[in-house]
This record gives sequence, structure tokens and C-alpha cells, in this order.
Amino acid sequence: MNPTATPREERQVLGGESFHWLEQGEGAPVVLLHGVPTSPRLWRHVLPLVRGRCLALEMTGYGNSIPDGEHRDLGLTAQAERLLRWLDALGIEAPVLVGHDLGGGVAQIAATRQPDRFSGIVLTNAVCYDSWPIPSVKAMRAAAPALRYLPETALYPSFVQLIHRGHDDRRRALESIGVHWQPYVAHGAARSLMRQVSSLRVEDTLAISDRLPSLGLPARVVWGEADGFQKVGYGERLARDLGTTLRRIPGGRHFTPEDHPDVIAAAVDELLTPGPDGGSDRGQ
Repeated sequence: MNPTATPREERQVLGGESFHWLEQGEGAPVVLLHGVPTSPRLWRHVLPLVRGRCLALEMTGYGNSIPDGEHRDLGLTAQAERLLRWLDALGIEAPVLVGHDLGGGVAQIAATRQPDRFSGIVLTNAVCYDSWPIPSVKAMRAAAPALRYLPETALYPSFVQLIHRGHDDRRRALESIGVHWQPYVAHGAARSLMRQVSSLRVEDTLAISDRLPSLGLPARVVWGEADGFQKVGYGERLARDLGTTLRRIPGGRHFTPEDHPDVIAAAVDELLTPGPDGGSDRGQ
């Protein structure tokens, strides 16, 4: 662990599709998946705390990969398929899979499709079952045809409000606004958000929800219990289905990797530590 280290930005073209990710550390692999409206930089405070080789993948159509989302399926199932192709291409074996928000949904889909590919799963304030899209995203989706005609400045107040609502640490919220608004400014906030929210289908997580109890992977579920976007009751259900105990963050809201990176990193490290039989214990 080196809290002052800076992650490397990596890029590779696979099958005509560009993949971007941040990488930091050495050892057992950890793959981290972000949600909306963020990017791999969501994990910037978690990466240096984890005892492993961290690869924070950027979902197609988000962050610096916003242009790559043109005319592509940005749904969670399609993102999970890309994740599996990327792991194959890089030869990454048995990573711990970590997901937040939409990235948590992608992690669930990928893990249920190929559970033998992963050594464990950590979910924090993740979309699941029928927990999403949240009302504000549904409203944006309904207004998507009109979004393209709005100036960038018209969307900024709503973006700021969403970020503040999702943080319990005001300082981190202000930092987060600057970090995550930048790609939208660079690539066109209105069109980018329209593509992202128009692709969201709750059927993607509902289709695999009955497979979670038989997944059989060592798991950790960490939740900000004051999250107004992904309610803590969904975290409790996920933990039960995955055979673990919900780890609550009192007062924590939605963006736990930014407000509480130490808690998230500790949960990941637990799955990187071998159990007495040579593998990580399921549950806790």
C-alpha cells in the first residue's frame, strides 16, 4: 500500500473496442467497477489502500470513454460481457470483483454468468433486484429527447444536487463534483447523460437475481445506511442471498468509495487474505 502513489492510466483496443482503466498496486488482482455519474476515479481513494493489484475499469460510455459509447449498448448486461472479454484479453485470473452503483449490477451479472472466473465479490450501495433506476434518473430518461437541446450549464445544478445528496462528507462531495463533471463538459453533458440513462434496464438485474443465493463466492456487502438512492433494505437482501452479513456505515450515504474508502478497502482486503483452507471464507 502506498497512499501517495498515483494510478497509471491504461488503454487497449480489443476487437475494435477501446478499453480504459486505472491500475495501481501489485499482487492478487482486484477489479473495481463504478456507476453513474462517475468513472474509475470514483475509486481514487480506495486504490492505494488495497493490498493487491487494482484495476478500475471504465465502463464504455462513461468518463473518458464517453465517445466510445456512441451507437453501442450501454446496458448492464452488455457492460458485463465487455468486462469478461477484457479479463480474457488481459489474462487476469480469479480477481476479487468490486462494484458500486451500476458497477455493482455489472458485477452481479458477470459473476452469475461465470462464477468460476472470480475469487470473491464486494458490493457497496449497488443496484440490484428492482432497486433502480432511481426517480431522478427515471425523470431524466423521460426527458432524454429534450436533453440534447439544453445548454451544458442547465444540467450542472442538477448534477451538483445529486452529488451532494449522495455524500455525507461535504469536502469529498465538493471534490467529487470537480472530478466527475469534467468528462461531461469535455464530451457534452446533455448528449452523454441522455445515452447513459436511456440504456438502463431493470430487467438486467431482475434476470439474474434468483441465481445470487447459489453463487457460492466469498462475499462482502457494505452499505451506507443513510443512502437515499439505494436503500439499505436492498443491501440486507443482497447480503442474505450472498451468504454474508451486511456491513453498515452509520450515517453513510451513496458514494461510499469516496466518503469511506478505508471501510471499502478493508472489505476487499479480507477477501484477498487466504482462509485456513487456502481460500477466502464465504461470508464472514
